[in-house]
Amino acid sequence: MANVVAFGLQWGDEGKGKIIDLLSEFADAIVRYQGGANAGHTIVVGERKVVLHLIPSGILHPDKTCIIGNGVVVDPSVLIGEIEELKRSGYFEDERRFKLSAHAHLIMPYHKKMDMLRESVSDGRKIGTTGRGIGPAYEDKSSRLGIRVVDLLDKKFFAEKVRENLKVKNFLIKRLYKGEPLRPRDVIKEYGTYRELLKKYVADTPLLIHEAIRKKRNILFEGAQGTYLDIDHGTYPYVTSSNTLAGNAACGAGMPPTAINHVLGVCKAYTTRVGEGPFPTELTGPEGELMRQKGGEFGATTGRPRRCGWFDAVIAKRAVALSGVSSLAVMKLDVLDEFDNLQICTGYKTGRRLSTEPPLSLKGWSACEPVYETLPGWKSPTQGITRLEDLPQNARKYLDRIETLSGVPLDIISTGPERTHTIIRRNPFLM
Repeated sequence: MANVVAFGLQWGDEGKGKIIDLLSEFADAIVRYQGGANAGHTIVVGERKVVLHLIPSGILHPDKTCIIGNGVVVDPSVLIGEIEELKRSGYFEDERRFKLSAHAHLIMPYHKKMDMLRESVSDGRKIGTTGRGIGPAYEDKSSRLGIRVVDLLDKKFFAEKVRENLKVKNFLIKRLYKGEPLRPRDVIKEYGTYRELLKKYVADTPLLIHEAIRKKRNILFEGAQGTYLDIDHGTYPYVTSSNTLAGNAACGAGMPPTAINHVLGVCKAYTTRVGEGPFPTELTGPEGELMRQKGGEFGATTGRPRRCGWFDAVIAKRAVALSGVSSLAVMKLDVLDEFDNLQICTGYKTGRRLSTEPPLSLKGWSACEPVYETLPGWKSPTQGITRLEDLPQNARKYLDRIETLSGVPLDIISTGPERTHTIIRRNPFLM
């Protein structure tokens, strides 16, 4: 029996979808514990690419239970669309395999509207939100104004909550943001349709998870985004609205932290970021563009080009410490095949001061310059390699350096987009 948390060490988009898909074969249940439809996990199975935003990637495997936990904010329209697409692709044959937490909060139309209106009238400092209502939904959750899945099941109570909330939201939409207010009856009618479609999936998911732990089942907990988008520990305010660290698996799924056996930190062999905010190792010239094109670095949710740069060992080491990482999964090694030389950031320089820790302030992030260590490239293809000994010598040296600087073992190496394009040194479910 093992309970494994897989989460991102960078700014999201690390390749967690492939890792979750890969490890789901060894798990009995896969649990998504935070975030919303702003996350996009891309999985390649043969000739087919599947992009999931809410449902755990384990849904592509038969006989696995997939759970959306209470820490997730759920857009019913996105969830239903995802279910329908999976059914068309032959991946959602047994509906009993999917469970939705009764205590997950709903994203409402006014959340999405306010998200977009806020960004459009910002004073030049855009956060880079996806506009999917994630932030406003978490705000309402913290303000005790949120509407949960269980509330949707009670028609009268749900209608009362919508009318009550829209009194405030419409005032802000109309008076502050100069937008068109929403009609309560339209929202109530739309979500009434969702109620009928979703009620069969609603469950007391912590109870299911506790039962699985008691029976010594293997459980995989799936994180969204990455460490430096964490609301507390990320590059604030350029962050998401939830805690993305591995520790939030306990709160966002409803299990004791003592139940976690292994924490797998997922990172790319380089670094990317979508949206605004600090990025010390960003490459804005030809090298960055080569990474972007070779790696297909465009947002799975938004399609936006990702900013690309060298591997940053400073943020990786801090991320490992923040979440108590047991081992690493390094993704997209093959993207670096064409580079003559590679750089790894080992510290930041601010004026004459050298630091091996991330800055505390936004101003500090803006002022720091990366200090690099140069390693030779390997200039030969690695895509599809499945044995460590078959990698070019310089590729192995590069990975060894990442392992040393991060301070934890490197257990999984991805050498391409498909499931089979993977080197597994140790499987966290088989240790």
